[in-house]
Amino acid sequence: MKRTLQSKVHAYLDRRRALGYQLAETGRLLLNFARYSDRRGEHGVLRNESVIRWASLPQDADPAYWARRLQTVRLFARYQVAFEPATQVPPRHLFGPAHPRKRPHIFAARDLRHLLRRAGRISGRLRPRTHQTLIGLLACSGIRISEALNLTVADVDLDQGVLRVGQSKFRHSRLVPSHPAATRRLRHYAKRRSREFPQAKHFFVSLGRRFPG
Repeated sequence: MKRTLQSKVHAYLDRRRALGYQLAETGRLLLNFARYSDRRGEHGVLRNESVIRWASLPQDADPAYWARRLQTVRLFARYQVAFEPATQVPPRHLFGPAHPRKRPHIFAARDLRHLLRRAGRISGRLRPRTHQTLIGLLACSGIRISEALNLTVADVDLDQGVLRVGQSKFRHSRLVPSHPAATRRLRHYAKRRSREFPQAKHFFVSLGRRFPG
């Protein structure tokens, strides 16, 4: 008796999760596809026609959504073909990229000056300085916005001019040198912030809810 595709997907997910992967969304999609395939009477064998038909549901969805569904099943198919040569691996990028990225915008010096001027017009005692200092730091250091907002007071060494980025991509930590001119700006902001928020744990704070306190 041939195994259903659902049983094969369960075995695949169990092996991956035993290695530490959670696969919450992946598991939901794969089981959804497996039930679809089994209902069609495909006897537990993965067929491209079935994958493509399922991946393009619903028909009025964004192609990037179809691409993510296709990519999820394709990874499973590549694994399964080692155990079952009859498994068909669907073509890559049939619906385009699964995670399309917007074209990056490179800010010119005049753009940054305009942005800093506009930030200086924000209402509040500390908010204008917070936004201006944050924008300036992003422009000169290259760190991500999430990394900047997660900086604690202890992460910013104003004496040595070094930032300790502890929550960067892939959970790695690194030290980022700060230009002397940028360090002076950070020091001025830190003095103002200390008067407004003497108990603050994060370096960048605001009276609003946008930044951590």
